[in-house]
Amino acid sequence: MQRAPVGFGRMRPMHASTSASSSAPDRLRPLRYVLRTPLLLVHVLVALPVTLLLINPLTARWRLRGERMDHRVIRLWSAGLLRIFGLRTRRIGTPLPGAALFVANHVTWIDITLMHSQRVVGFVAKDEISRWPLIGWLARRGGTIYHRRGDTGSLSGVMEQMVARMQGGAAVGVFPEGRTRDGSAVGVFHARIFQPAVLAAVPAQPVALKYGRGGSAQTVVAFQPGENFLQNFLRLLGEPVRDAEVHFLAPVAASEDGRRRMAESCRARIVEAMEA
Repeated sequence: MQRAPVGFGRMRPMHASTSASSSAPDRLRPLRYVLRTPLLLVHVLVALPVTLLLINPLTARWRLRGERMDHRVIRLWSAGLLRIFGLRTRRIGTPLPGAALFVANHVTWIDITLMHSQRVVGFVAKDEISRWPLIGWLARRGGTIYHRRGDTGSLSGVMEQMVARMQGGAAVGVFPEGRTRDGSAVGVFHARIFQPAVLAAVPAQPVALKYGRGGSAQTVVAFQPGENFLQNFLRLLGEPVRDAEVHFLAPVAASEDGRRRMAESCRARIVEAMEA
């Protein structure tokens, strides 16, 4: 039986204050668009082609301080995009090296970019993302595994790809809630997505993604009711400067006694980090 989502505790009053403040006119928003739009164009039209040229089989074999060169290039480009959107990243904890299943709470499209600014992994994502402007194209180049919702055959193929990649020493990232949420709580983690980690005998590392100081901007960054990708993209481009934290938490070992235990342990650690 699935448990109902649990709130973040101290985030409740923060959510209320954020909502109240967001109703006031933001007179600096037009200025942010004026300053950031040219930076975004340069980042896409100049930095992106250079980045894509540097993501190739040759740079995948190069190592700099133990990290693949193509992964470092992706991390730098992702970090630059986040800064253009006013997000100042901070990493807490250390990501596991090598094969692992990274599991994170899901708020909005920028979660993948935030994660890639710290640790490049091949994410499992819904098929619709492949058709999103720019983001879908980048996701394909980054090794995203796409899943068609409601298609059992697609899910089986995704699981097989996940096992193969992790057995080959690669890392895979998933959002076990299955969809983006409104930022007010962490939803139930679907246990089935942990099965590949069990089969590949690799650990799962929970990752808590927090926007704003103490997670106070989760509901601001999240998709609003009726808001599509482009609307969310443009709104976030005009948002004030704020923190974006990536918490790499204690890993959970692959367990023969059940993927459910892995799912519940990972979720509990993320909720605890969100409340801290």
